[in-house]
Amino acid sequence: CLSPSYLCLPQLIYCGDFTWSSLSGRSVRLTPVAIQSLSELERARLQEVAYNRLHQDYDLGCQITIPKDGQKRKKSLRRKLDALAKEKSKDKENIPQAFSILLSQVIANDRTHRLRQDAYRQDHQQREEHKDSSDLVSSILQFATKRSSNKELSSSNSSLSSTSETANESTSPNTPENYVIYLKCPAKLGGMSVDSITDLDDNQSRLLEALQLSLPADTPSKKEKHWDKKLSLNPIYRQVPRVVDSCCQHIEKYGLQTVGIFRVGSSKKRVRQLREEFDRGIDVQLDEDHSIHDVAALLKEFLRDMPDPLLTKELYTAFINTTLLDSDEQHNATQLLIYLLPACNSDTLHRLLEFLSTVTDHAHDRLDKDEQEITGNKMTSLNLATIFGPNLLHKQKCSDKEFSVQSSARAEESTAVIAVLKRMIGSYQTLFMVPPDLQNEVLMSLLETDPDVVDYLLRRKASQ
Repeated sequence: CLSPSYLCLPQLIYCGDFTWSSLSGRSVRLTPVAIQSLSELERARLQEVAYNRLHQDYDLGCQITIPKDGQKRKKSLRRKLDALAKEKSKDKENIPQAFSILLSQVIANDRTHRLRQDAYRQDHQQREEHKDSSDLVSSILQFATKRSSNKELSSSNSSLSSTSETANESTSPNTPENYVIYLKCPAKLGGMSVDSITDLDDNQSRLLEALQLSLPADTPSKKEKHWDKKLSLNPIYRQVPRVVDSCCQHIEKYGLQTVGIFRVGSSKKRVRQLREEFDRGIDVQLDEDHSIHDVAALLKEFLRDMPDPLLTKELYTAFINTTLLDSDEQHNATQLLIYLLPACNSDTLHRLLEFLSTVTDHAHDRLDKDEQEITGNKMTSLNLATIFGPNLLHKQKCSDKEFSVQSSARAEESTAVIAVLKRMIGSYQTLFMVPPDLQNEVLMSLLETDPDVVDYLLRRKASQ
């Protein structure tokens, strides 16, 4: 291994050619990986690496800043008054859960919704299990009691019953007394006896309940490091809004052969109803009964009404200016700009581009295996970029007077926006892959401050 002194730590060595030797002596060679597979800490360092690489290798003719997730922005007086009026006109219970709010807040609301749904399902399952066990015990006890009463009746009518027969009946496992004893045996049923809860006092019952409800993941580790308090060393959850994923899945399942998916008009009333249901946090299930055009309009509304566009206002000019570079440089610069996006923006953009690419794959007419013609949806990447581009990449809207003065400049920018998104749709699979050289820079950056973290990340990469 080639290990210059400034790169070397005891047993943790960079061997060159994007290959590392971990503390355990295992050799790990870096390969391209999806950005979603990186830990939260790696993604944060990747932003810094991409920022430095952009300034060193590309001249985009503008100032580049790393967008902040949920950043508070300066509001004009008019926007402040509008926001104040909206707050007064709405109760706290009617605050939107999905539309017209920051993407990070949408993700947080979805997480809360998911936790509530999981808690509800868990509670329902526990109730059903308790009901089934109670019904089983009740039925067996009723059967045993009935049998016992029948035997008493038969013994009173028969003078031939003997003491030995009575003794044999009393030891039968079908009697109520012995059934309770049978239930108390954990080796047979693998659980707690039916009457054991009543044997506990109040304090013991509450302790048992607390132990049953506690989750191991909630127990803080005594060995937490300082970086654990800020950024996770594991891949963060795929942060895609529920409304976006639901709309994409619905169209992928029911509407890929629908001509003019995003061009044909929709029912404003039905779209408004769907929007209100998502905003109230309802568990909306889109199925074949929902119109493809309504769902398509809902997706466009969500992206259009975001307070900050998906590609962020900070990076607007930088994305536009990538069209001035050579074709190879355009892809690389666009990839680095995507690395600068907050995780929720990046993950949502990936899901959306994946969806738009799928729609494009079904744009043209084709023949199925039986030589029957299947009509395409006519939505090429250019058509989709024309529709979605202005919603994903824009600056703060100008007034009518400003628009008329700058109409020619804005027309050029609009053309550039379409070109940027069209290129993204065609190459989305490689845009979100992180090459070995950038991963290596991330590890080098971490090596200066947290070498044990680097070893942990290398061991995880080796296991993958």
